[in-house]
Amino acid sequence: MTWLLITGLAAFLFVLVLFVTAVKKKNMDSWLWPYVKQLLTPKAKVQGTQHILFCFVDHFEPQWRNDDLDIERARVDRWVKDYPLMAQQHVDADGCHPKHCFFYPEEEYRYEHLEKLSDICAKGFGEIEIHLHHEDDTPENFTKVISDFAATLHQDHGALPVHPTTGQVQYAFIHGNWALDNSLPGGIHCGINNELKLLRETGCYVDMTLPCAPSAAQTSKINAIYYAQGRDGKSKSHNTGVDVKVGGKASGDLMLIQGPIGLNFKWKTASGMPHIENADVRRTAPPLPIRIDQWVNTNIHVQGRPEWTFIKVHTHGAQEEDMETLLGQPRHDMHTYLETHFNDGEKYALHYVSAREMYNIAKAAEAGKSGNPNAYRDFELARPPFKLMREAAR
Repeated sequence: MTWLLITGLAAFLFVLVLFVTAVKKKNMDSWLWPYVKQLLTPKAKVQGTQHILFCFVDHFEPQWRNDDLDIERARVDRWVKDYPLMAQQHVDADGCHPKHCFFYPEEEYRYEHLEKLSDICAKGFGEIEIHLHHEDDTPENFTKVISDFAATLHQDHGALPVHPTTGQVQYAFIHGNWALDNSLPGGIHCGINNELKLLRETGCYVDMTLPCAPSAAQTSKINAIYYAQGRDGKSKSHNTGVDVKVGGKASGDLMLIQGPIGLNFKWKTASGMPHIENADVRRTAPPLPIRIDQWVNTNIHVQGRPEWTFIKVHTHGAQEEDMETLLGQPRHDMHTYLETHFNDGEKYALHYVSAREMYNIAKAAEAGKSGNPNAYRDFELARPPFKLMREAAR
C-alpha cells in the first residue's frame, strides 16, 4: 500500500511539473488562474433576447514579409474583390452585411491601398482603423506619427470619425506585436511607458489589441470591457482595470474591449489536449462551430447588461496562407452558423458591427440604454464620411 501511495504521488508530481512547465512555456501563468475563477463564478442571467454583437478586426499588413509592391497589390486586390462577394451573401438581424475592420499599419501606408479599401468601406463592408508597429519610440515621435496618420486617413480617405464636440479625429487602435503600453519583456516593439495616456490624447477611443495569448503581453484581466489607467514610468498598466458597467462613467485613460480567451475542451490539439481559445482566426485556427459556441458562451458584456454579448475576433488578413479561410468556404460557414444558430429573433439576435459601432454600443450600455443595440451603432461617434469625402475629393 505504501509503495502504491508513493508511486501515485510521484506520478501526480510528475504530471504537475509537466503542467506547470506547459503553462510557463505558453505564457498561461498570467491569465489561467483568472480564467479558472471566471469558470467558477456564476454567470449573469440573460433575460429575454440575447443580442450577439460580432466584430472581426484585422491586423491588415500588405507588406508582411515582403518588399515587392506587386505582391502588396495582389493581397489588397484579392480582399477588395472577394470580400464583398462573400459578405453580400450574409446579413444580420438588421439587414447589415458582415463588417471587416481593417486596422492598417501606419508604417505600411500607401495611398493606393487605402483608396481601394475605402471603396469597399464606403459600400458598407467595413471600416478602417489604426495599427502600429514601432520600436524604441519616444512620446514626442509617437504623438506626431499617430496624429499625422489619423489626419491622413480622415482627410485623404474619409476614414475615422470625429469627436462631436472637439472635432478631433478619433480612432480605434491595435498595437503591433501585441506590445501595448510597453508590455513585452525588455520593452521590445514599443519603448513607451504610459502609452495609454498618449493614445487618449491623440484621439484613441478604444483599444482592441487583446487577447494575445501565448504572447507575454497577455494581461491577467481577461474576457472584459474595461477602463485602464496609465501610470507614468510604468508599463502594462492595462493588466488591471475597472469594468465598464451600466450607470457607470468613463475612468482612467482608455477603454479596452477584449476578445474571448480560455480553454476549449471540445477543440483538441493533435496530442489530445484542449486548444487555447485566443480569438485568432486563420487556416490553422478555423472558425469552427465549437469555437463560435465558446465565443457566445463566454458572454463578454458591459456589467449589468448581459443580454448584449460582445464577440471580437481577430486575424492577419494579408497573409496568403490564411486568405482562403478568411474569404472562402470557412468564412461562409462561420457566418452561416452565426445566422442559423444565433439569429432566430427570439432567443438570439445577431448584429454585425464595426469596431466603432461596438464601442458606441458599449457606451450606450454604460449610459443605461437597453433593448435592441442596433439603435446605438452611432451613439457617440458617427460613421466616417467615406463616400462624401471621396466624392468631394474627386
